[in-house]
Amino acid sequence: MTTARRSAPRSTPGPAGGEQVRALHRALDILEVLAESRASVPLADLADRLGLPRSTAHRLLATLASRGYVAQDPETGRYRIGVRAFEVGSAFTSQTRLRDVARPFMRHLQEESGETVNLAVLDGGEAVYVDQVESTRMVRTFADTGARVPVHCTGVGKALLAGLGDSEIRRIIRSHGLPAFTPQTITNLKTLMEDLRQGRKLGYFVDNEEREPGVRCAAAPVYDHTGRVIAALSISAPAYRTGDASLAEMGQKVRRAALAVSQALGYRPEARRRPDGYPLDGAEPD
Repeated sequence: MTTARRSAPRSTPGPAGGEQVRALHRALDILEVLAESRASVPLADLADRLGLPRSTAHRLLATLASRGYVAQDPETGRYRIGVRAFEVGSAFTSQTRLRDVARPFMRHLQEESGETVNLAVLDGGEAVYVDQVESTRMVRTFADTGARVPVHCTGVGKALLAGLGDSEIRRIIRSHGLPAFTPQTITNLKTLMEDLRQGRKLGYFVDNEEREPGVRCAAAPVYDHTGRVIAALSISAPAYRTGDASLAEMGQKVRRAALAVSQALGYRPEARRRPDGYPLDGAEPD
């Protein structure tokens, strides 16, 4: 965040492909054939349609089945597309729809707060800004769409982290660490976990000049229809016009806006749960 003024194989591996890339292309060919088939398909038919030895097709199908991308009928032995393939495909649909649904609420939130409003998603253990409605004030904050930021020291990052189970949070922190960007940055895992617990209770999360001096932020999670956190909405502003009372007010505004976006996506409060099964209300495992 910155402060500023103003039916046969479909594809052929390239020359640098090698066996691993060839296998990947073949696996994708299998998925495409299964996705287009209205009924489950026998191994022999798949192999013939793709011009593969049956042993090769069987090996690829076994790998895809182990990851949930393909399912085999235990009685007939036929293959069909698996639920994991549906989940991956749905991610594109939901993220594309997410921006369209969130935009009107982001505009309203920007007008209500007078500050910059951001939308971010979690990717590879980092928060990625996917949309923004910029403040019209002379001095304002902004972040480039597509920019990646750490999760431990940003409002959106904390809101996204808080939707995960404790083991996944720890895995991300082990991978990315807790580097200090300012004297305010949280660099201790125990302190971060307590900060996330407090944010869950409040319904919003704050960046108190933890990523960049002079910038404060309040963020809240956006849920999909299953109650899973899929994004974070935030308001960011220069610290000189964002005292503690103003930051708390920003938090309540962004919490309400994020809830409105979530409900527009089909979310119902009773569905709100973390992957480890605990509700997102500050409750923790014993």
